[in-house]
Amino acid sequence: MTGFLSDLVQYRGLFQIITVLGIGGTFQIGFQVSTITYMSQHVKAFINETWLERYGYPIHHDNLLFLWSITVSIFGIGGLLGSSGSRYLTVKYGKKKCLLCNNLLMIAAASIMGCSKIAQSFEMILIGRFICGVSAGLCVPLHHQYVGEISPRKLRGFANSTSSFFWSLGKAVGQISGQRELLGSQSLWPMLMASCGLPALVQLVTLPFFPESPPYLLMQKGDQEGCKKAIRQLWGEGHHQAEIDDIMKEKATMKNTKILSVLELMTERAFRWQLYMIVILTATVQLCGINAIYFYTFEVLQTAGFDERIISYMTLCVGLSELVATVVCSSIIERLGRKVLVRGGYWIMGSLLAGITVTLSLQDWYFWMPYCSLCLIILFVVVFGVGPAGATVSIRSEIFQLSCRPPAFVIGAVINWLGVFVIGTTFPFIVERLKHFCFLIFMGVLFTSGIMIHLFLPETKGKSSVEITEEFNKLNFKKKRVPATPNHVTEDYTFCTRL
Repeated sequence: MTGFLSDLVQYRGLFQIITVLGIGGTFQIGFQVSTITYMSQHVKAFINETWLERYGYPIHHDNLLFLWSITVSIFGIGGLLGSSGSRYLTVKYGKKKCLLCNNLLMIAAASIMGCSKIAQSFEMILIGRFICGVSAGLCVPLHHQYVGEISPRKLRGFANSTSSFFWSLGKAVGQISGQRELLGSQSLWPMLMASCGLPALVQLVTLPFFPESPPYLLMQKGDQEGCKKAIRQLWGEGHHQAEIDDIMKEKATMKNTKILSVLELMTERAFRWQLYMIVILTATVQLCGINAIYFYTFEVLQTAGFDERIISYMTLCVGLSELVATVVCSSIIERLGRKVLVRGGYWIMGSLLAGITVTLSLQDWYFWMPYCSLCLIILFVVVFGVGPAGATVSIRSEIFQLSCRPPAFVIGAVINWLGVFVIGTTFPFIVERLKHFCFLIFMGVLFTSGIMIHLFLPETKGKSSVEITEEFNKLNFKKKRVPATPNHVTEDYTFCTRL
C-alpha cells in the first residue's frame, strides 16, 4: 500500500493524463454501447411520429425495424472508417493533435443528435451516429497507443489495463444515465444521446496541458530535450535513466526505419506471429460470449420471476461487477503477468459457459435453477473483467515496436469493428436457432484461443520492446539468426543461418 501511495505521488502527472485519455477514449465506446439500448423504444416512436407527420400514415413495421437496425449498425461502420485512417493521421500529426481534433468531431456529432427531435429529423440521428462512430473508431487506437507509450516499464501493464476500466465505467455510467428516472425518459432521450459530447469537451479542455508521448518526441521528432521534459512532467523528478535507455535502444534498432503501412506489416516476416496474436486476441474478445451473456441476463431474471423494473437495476449490478473486476485487473496485472490472466481467463470463462448452458437447459425443472444461472453469469462477467478485458489491451500495445504500432492497431481495430458489425447482425439469428446452446460455440473459441496463447505468446511483463521482439523472433525465424532490425530497414545486413 505504501508503494502504491508513493507511486501515486511520484507519477501524479501520469495518473492525471491516464484519466484524461480514458474519459475521451474507451469511456465513449462503453457509453455508446450501453445508452443505445435504453433509447430504442423512444427513437422508434420518434421515427414513427416523424414519418406520420411527413407522409400522413404510419411507417410500416419492417421499414421501422430496418431504420432502427441502420441506426445501431451505422455506428460500427463509422468506427471501421475511423480506425482505418488512424495510422495515417497518427504518423502525420501525432496522437495529441489527432485526439484534440477528434473531440471536435464528437462534439459536432453530439450536437447533431441532440437537435434531431427539435428539427423533427430522424436522419440527423443517422448522421450523428455515423460521425460518432468515426470519432470513436479513431480515438480508441490512439488511446491505447498513447497510454502504452507514456508509461514506465513497471506501470505499463497497469496503465494499459485502465482502458478496459474506462470502457466498463462508460458502460456503467450509460446504464445509470439511461434509467427512466434520469435521462431515459420520453422527453429527455435527446439529452442522453447528446451527452457523449461532455466527455469530449472535458478532454478537449484538459489535454493541451499534457505533453506528447516521450517515444514519439524522440524517435519521430528527434526532440531529445522535449522527450526528457515530457518524462519529468509525467513521471516526476527522479532517476528514469533505465527507461530513457530503453527508448534510445529502440531508436537505435529503428535507425533509418520508416513507419510501416498496413500492407507492409502484413507481408513482413519479422512480425508474423505478432499479427497472429493480435488477430487471435481481438477476435476472441468479440467471440468470447460476453455480448450473449448480457443478452441472456434479462431472460434469466424474467424466468426467476423478478419485476421488469427491478430487472433493469439488477442488470446494472452485473455491469458494475465488471467495473469492479477491471479495477482488480489493474492491481494484479503486474504481479501475475498478462499471459496468465488471458490464458486462465479464457479457460475459466469456457468452463463457466458450459455450466451456464446446463443451468439454462434445466431452469424450467427447478425453481432455484435461474438463480444458479444468474450467479454463473455474474462470475463470468467478473472473470472477463479481471482477466482478458484488461490484459488483452496491454499485450496488443507491448508486442509491437513503434515503427509498426500504428498499422498494427489499425488491423486490430478493423477486426474489432468488423466483429461488432458481424456479431450485431448475425447474433439474433444464432440465438433464434440455437437458443442457449449458442454458448457452446463461444466455449470452443475460448478453449482454442487459450491453447494458442499458452503455446505461442511470450510473457511481456517487465520486458522492453526490444526484448519482446527477440522473443517473437524465435517464432518468426525459427532457428535462423536475425538482425535486430527487420527487413524494412534500409541498411544492409548479412543474413546468417546455423550452417
